[in-house]
Amino acid sequence: MKAKAFAKINLSLDIVGKRADGYHLLRTVMQSVSLYDTVWAEKDAGISLSCTAEGVPLDEKNTAVRAARVFFSETGISGGVQLKIEKKIPMQAGLGGGSADAAAVLRLLDALYETKLSTEALCRMGEAVGADVPFCVRGGAALAEGIGEKLTPLKPMPACNLVIVRPQEGVCTAAAYALIDRLGQNIPETTDQMLCALREGVVPKIGNALFNAFDYVSNAASLPAIKAVMKAFGAFGACMSGSGSAVYGIFAPDDLHAEQCRKALQAQYGTAFLCHPVGE
Repeated sequence: MKAKAFAKINLSLDIVGKRADGYHLLRTVMQSVSLYDTVWAEKDAGISLSCTAEGVPLDEKNTAVRAARVFFSETGISGGVQLKIEKKIPMQAGLGGGSADAAAVLRLLDALYETKLSTEALCRMGEAVGADVPFCVRGGAALAEGIGEKLTPLKPMPACNLVIVRPQEGVCTAAAYALIDRLGQNIPETTDQMLCALREGVVPKIGNALFNAFDYVSNAASLPAIKAVMKAFGAFGACMSGSGSAVYGIFAPDDLHAEQCRKALQAQYGTAFLCHPVGE
């Protein structure tokens, strides 16, 4: 069996506090997009993983393997699975590729072993793997709070074109949070503004409301240049996703300049995609 593992973007991302255990508290609006990995699963005696991309860990460091272990532990099934991932979502990009793969594994195992688990049960398993996994299990759009595990479903973005570019340099999430801790005392919080824009469902207003705390403090040299190119081609707004390094721009659904923008950014940075929002 196979499943699509859709990437996500953060339309807003506020850091609203920090727990005693060091985890940061977030308030973020996430949206699934049509960029995806493909995950195959086949029953097997043990748990194994192969991947088309170089540099991807194939052991417990991979969220897909951890998701499989959580599934068998929680269900008590004495089975296994052979997994294969065709990677298209860039790594260290803030696009949730690892979380999306883990969510796809949980859905595939539920189907393969006919456990008929509820979405809530799959989300609880996903939470044990990573904070973004429950969102990726559900997909669509949601307000995520806490460390990302508290989800409130939202009406998805209206139809639009999204150009996503991943610069050559990746971002270490731990290093990004460390930068927030050093510089983050006066970062604005704008998630309520994004929630209002989504309720109105007007693409330019959503573009104007984009905000990300990591974007706000980032010192990445490519970030201003990428945004400038996107806006020059007519993007309503541009923003970093997650802790980076990917940047996306929002265009009208019928704007042919979006593909021209993708080509220009790909020529300069090597990895760029044209995609759109997806529902559940």
